[in-house]
Amino acid sequence: MTSRRNFFKKSIAAAGTLSLAPLAAKAMAEDIADALHSLNLLSPTLASTDEDLWARMAQAYTVSPNILNLNNGGVSPQPKVVQDAVDRYYHYSNEAPSYYMWQILDKGREAVRRKLADLGGVSPDTIAINRNTTEALATVTGGLTLAKGDEIIMTKQDYPNMIQTWKQKEMRDGIKITWLTIALPTEDGESIVKAYINATTPKTKIWHITHMINWTGQIMPVKRLCEEARKRNIISIVDGAHTFAHMDFKISDFNPDYYGTSLHKWLCAPFGTGMLYVKKENVAGLWPLFPNDKPQMDDIRKFETLGTRSFAPEQAIGQAVDFHNAIGSKRKEERLQYLKNYWCEKVKQHPRIQLNISLKPEWSCALGSFSMEGIEPDVVSSKLMSGYQIHTTSVKWENISGVRITPHVYTTTKDLDRLVEAVLTLAKS
Repeated sequence: MTSRRNFFKKSIAAAGTLSLAPLAAKAMAEDIADALHSLNLLSPTLASTDEDLWARMAQAYTVSPNILNLNNGGVSPQPKVVQDAVDRYYHYSNEAPSYYMWQILDKGREAVRRKLADLGGVSPDTIAINRNTTEALATVTGGLTLAKGDEIIMTKQDYPNMIQTWKQKEMRDGIKITWLTIALPTEDGESIVKAYINATTPKTKIWHITHMINWTGQIMPVKRLCEEARKRNIISIVDGAHTFAHMDFKISDFNPDYYGTSLHKWLCAPFGTGMLYVKKENVAGLWPLFPNDKPQMDDIRKFETLGTRSFAPEQAIGQAVDFHNAIGSKRKEERLQYLKNYWCEKVKQHPRIQLNISLKPEWSCALGSFSMEGIEPDVVSSKLMSGYQIHTTSVKWENISGVRITPHVYTTTKDLDRLVEAVLTLAKS
């Protein structure tokens, strides 16, 4: 707890806070550090409801006081310490780019790799740093050697970029995609597992599994799916874009063959940062998207041959991990779960409003979705923005129709009261 407190004192005080005078910046840093210290004295459950402490913690962010951002599921803002780290590394690079970037900062990737591996509960030699989930999983899709007629199972509720990547491979290489449709929301994980099993044939080589459906926040039974895939010698590929640093788990808990995530979502790392996990025994056999001179070596770093990249955001991932750890994974999950349930409970009683997500913790966390009878989702989302300055996102995809709401740790219940009032007002109109 002392180390977490000192992290905030040192990093925020050193960075300053926007244009505040140094004394005011130091006072704010002290207040955030004290709030964090107090949070760490509480259990995750008790801490989740302490509005005063979370409101003080929110000062670590620089979010707009005018627009209520409830689309953190798309991309999350970075705390000030992360923003300042990006600036610092960027200016440092510009002093002598080819020297500082390639001979100094490039070596700093190893420390970041270790931090991410520790957070994921896996070995550093299984973690590659890249730009987002799409790049991570496209590396897997493109790098696997499949034969014509081999089959992959995925759902129509998976993320579009993943769907399009597999469709291209189907067109190019003659593999076959078997499509599942998941009825959402659901609290029946076994029915999902059975759907994958029943669709499996002797030609099935891969199960593509989305940990959390981005459209609604539905948590999938990923551990069970990975277990069943292993029993059948089927490759498991997990899309973890919306769960890493959102929920309290380790990648090793469900032991997939491959896992990809975006760090600019729930970890609040710099924009355009992501991570690929490859089980150690799979590294050598996976062809890299951008090859080096030894594309079949068993070194995870072969997946980082991107050429010239922006080193500043990549290096600042370390500050984002420190910030996340200072709060604590379980404490963060409990708070996000509480915020989702807070607004859902207040709107669900209205006869025109339907929730598109379970409120049980095993089936959802921060992401939630609702539909309003008689009004299209894009209209609701537009009215929330134009009339109340609340930024959300509308969803119309396959069997899903609704407005997605995604708060983050800087969101307060007072913010969500504003959302609830707006939604109920629109429902009455």
